[in-house]
Amino acid sequence: MRIESRQEFEAAVAAARQQGADRRREVLVCCGTGCLANGAAAVAQEFATRIEADGLDATLALHAKKTGCHGFCERGPLVVVQPEGILYTKVKPKDVAEIIDKTVAKGEVIPRLLYKDPTDKKAIEHYADVPFYKHQVRVSMRNIGRIDPADLDDALAHGAYAGLARALFDLTPDQVIAEVEASGLRGRGGAGFATARKWKATRKAKGERKFVLCNGDEGDPGAFKDRSIMEGDPHAVIEGMAIGAYAVGAREGYIYVRDEYPLAVEHVNLALAKARERGLLGDNILGTGFSFDLRVSRGGGAFVCGESSALMRSIEGKVGEPRAKYVHASDRGLFDLPTVLNNVETWSDVGAILEHGGAWFAKWGTAKSKGTKAFSLVGKVKNTGLIELPMGTTLRHIIFDIGGGILKDRPFKAVQTGGPSGGCLPADKLDLPVDYEVLTANGSMMGSGGMIVMDDRTCMVDVARYFLKFLVEESCGKCIPCREGLKQMLHIFDDLVEGRGKPGDIERIERLSRGMQLGSLCELGKSAPNPVLSTLQHFRHEFEEHIDAKTCPAGMCRELTVYQIIEDPCTGCHLCTRVCPTAAIAGKPKQKHVIDPALCIACGACFDVCPEDAIRFLPKKHEGGGHAPAGH
Repeated sequence: MRIESRQEFEAAVAAARQQGADRRREVLVCCGTGCLANGAAAVAQEFATRIEADGLDATLALHAKKTGCHGFCERGPLVVVQPEGILYTKVKPKDVAEIIDKTVAKGEVIPRLLYKDPTDKKAIEHYADVPFYKHQVRVSMRNIGRIDPADLDDALAHGAYAGLARALFDLTPDQVIAEVEASGLRGRGGAGFATARKWKATRKAKGERKFVLCNGDEGDPGAFKDRSIMEGDPHAVIEGMAIGAYAVGAREGYIYVRDEYPLAVEHVNLALAKARERGLLGDNILGTGFSFDLRVSRGGGAFVCGESSALMRSIEGKVGEPRAKYVHASDRGLFDLPTVLNNVETWSDVGAILEHGGAWFAKWGTAKSKGTKAFSLVGKVKNTGLIELPMGTTLRHIIFDIGGGILKDRPFKAVQTGGPSGGCLPADKLDLPVDYEVLTANGSMMGSGGMIVMDDRTCMVDVARYFLKFLVEESCGKCIPCREGLKQMLHIFDDLVEGRGKPGDIERIERLSRGMQLGSLCELGKSAPNPVLSTLQHFRHEFEEHIDAKTCPAGMCRELTVYQIIEDPCTGCHLCTRVCPTAAIAGKPKQKHVIDPALCIACGACFDVCPEDAIRFLPKKHEGGGHAPAGH
């Protein structure tokens, strides 16, 4: 069982690949968190039950595999039939028998389960032909959706630990760092710091005891790529950390995981146990004399613990608060010892870089931002999910070619990147290439990979307010500029969306933002004004309308908006009455309906479902008459 030499490693890989080849047919069932929420566990169980009951593992060499997240969360549960590569979406347990009887046994396709392109409604049979997948290039997520994360042999068959084997058997620590430097890999957690530079500093630091850490405390609203990597391919993270430990001279490390990620914790712990059992972790790894082990540290759910020094304090059992950065972690990090901290995605890239070489990774991307980047694509976009593509890909390509465009074909308004530390970019920025420098130069940032798409029904003032509310709750409160600045700014935004905005509010927001950027202790406070300042830069007119006209151009601020039904277009279809949460709409079938302003909470649900454009929204001060804002 234990692998103790290069020959034994190669033999284990060959045996694992032969086992995979013996399974001539595979059904890959996505069991990532998104698909599990939609019933994937029951689908996987139904496949397993049917295969066992009918002896299909023997007669058809059929194997059902529970994989991690395939990425296409909008269409789950997902099932891929191999080797044909046929993709079925929104699969239910009752569909399993038909998939086996028709597709697996006879090669027939089931049209109703195929993905249909939202543009031309054309059904697409093969996984690789679906636009959401065919435009991607996967490195950090290379094995997610292909392997069973609980099966180490399956991971070995797909290349896991090949990079570690090359590092330990063929390269010195300095040569490993040279490969990472040649790749141009930068931190995928947001700051984009050069990975090799960080490793070099830690390797040169004095002291025999050193640590490598993995930041899996992914707290940005709308981001879930780190969770999906840990759930779907924990071995990629473990392998990367073992390579990093060899390079810098560490013998121990921690994977810091959000406590809200129970499946990730389960899969990582299982992978650690199996890696130790096989000699890929622990003492005398692969018989080379190098020893390194990992433990999982579960975070307490504090967003600030994604900050490096706060994360280390949390691991130490202290309150998760940041410290001043005049002392670098490479010299005094965890327990005041030399430490390397990288993000989940960064570590998962390392194994592939060592297996294929730094130049291989550097062939993608831009001059300063090499390789690929994973994103969580969410919001008002048709194809939400997890994607990975080369650095330098434009926002337009991501949102319209991969994402399929805006829901209900409404106008695009903005995309928010970088989470609470990022910014909102308008339509005239759609052709920007996504890389570290370009996003920063335009008032946003890469962040941990969240990408939230917004349509014309999004109030940009309220978007900025949402992130402020999030950060008020998540600020550790250690420094006054962040603690008090966020609260005072939120008070102003509450006034704006509730009709109490006044002249001078915009200037007050800008002064508070500058104070927080200059005086805050850590990046949470320094970057907190980014969503506010970027919305002010690109959507200042919306702020002015909230203040001067007491109106919300998007019709989303409830205290500023009233909805009315226009007589001529209204056909009395009753759709609006079905979605109204307060029963504020009344009317007989095929006759004009009426909204009771006393009951209406201005949620906009009726506006969004009306097929005749018979509903308009007006400023509340024009209630009972007047004209709708321009464009509505």
